[in-house]
Amino acid sequence: MKNTIHLAATHLLRQRLSLTPIVALPADLAPHSVTDGYAIQSAINTLLVDAGMGEMVGHKIGCTTPVMQAFVNINHPCAGRIFSKTVMHEHGKVPRHGFVKIGMECEIAVRLSADLPPQSTPYTKETVAPAVAEVMAAIELVDERYENYRALGIPTLVADDFFNAGCVLGRPVSDWHHLDLAALTGRAVINGIEVGRGVGSMVLGHPLNALAWLANAQSEHGLPGLKAGEFVMLGSVVETKWLNAGDRVRIEISGLGEAQLDIE
Repeated sequence: MKNTIHLAATHLLRQRLSLTPIVALPADLAPHSVTDGYAIQSAINTLLVDAGMGEMVGHKIGCTTPVMQAFVNINHPCAGRIFSKTVMHEHGKVPRHGFVKIGMECEIAVRLSADLPPQSTPYTKETVAPAVAEVMAAIELVDERYENYRALGIPTLVADDFFNAGCVLGRPVSDWHHLDLAALTGRAVINGIEVGRGVGSMVLGHPLNALAWLANAQSEHGLPGLKAGEFVMLGSVVETKWLNAGDRVRIEISGLGEAQLDIE
């Protein structure tokens, strides 16, 4: 089984690093469950660190909002990892040629001050809240690096970190406890034109429900848990918007500020 996981990870890695649109894994390597997908994800992420992507410093959660579940036709959250060399702060710039099909999403992110290890008792938004040190507005960079993502199946998308290609983190807010995270409004602007908006309650009813989901998923799929110092992107309140060279992106989250991204 370990050899199969390694071979699957190597297969995906080659396509991902070469920006070759990812096609279905051979039948003998393809994951058959989401748990299989996370096992391959762990293996490919180790290879990506070795390939120079930097350390794994954060997590992304996709499909936590109705708008995104409808957009990709997946009705439950999925998670991936984020690497240090793909993290930017406040105002990021990336080249269009570095992606297959680059897009942006408007998100609330949190940074942890304490571990959330696997445990038998499910986490809730109330029990994860004490571990949240900072809350930020954030842009997730996504890359539709797939020949046909709908044909790949969810386990393979999970194995490939579920579209993640980096992020821009806004200025951290440490005195976030006075904010009603569910009531915060997010809006995305591209080239000066608003292209979408949403509210925090779209994220599984409350943004911290997504953090609790991720902590529980670590237990469910045999993963090591969440670590102090890591950040978590909680899911987009607007539908993914695809970008072209020359585009200028700004997202704003009420009470948290903004983040910007330029496509060169």
